[in-house]
Amino acid sequence: MSERLKVFGLVALLGFMAGVIAELTAEYILPALIEILPAFFSIRYVLSGLAGACLTLALVSIWAYITGPSEP
Repeated sequence: MSERLKVFGLVALLGFMAGVIAELTAEYILPALIEILPAFFSIRYVLSGLAGACLTLALVSIWAYITGPSEP
């Protein structure tokens, strides 16, 4: 049961970190990118797709790094 609680805690921590990253991205990085590339980034679903892809890649990378190989 202890291992399950550790996994839940880790998922909660990763979710919190993803929320913080999303907020910082929305507040600082996206406005800068919109100024640099206004035509491409004016399409809202493109921004959402890029943000989702980056967050998913980061979360899966962190998860894979933390868990390590499953072989004993």
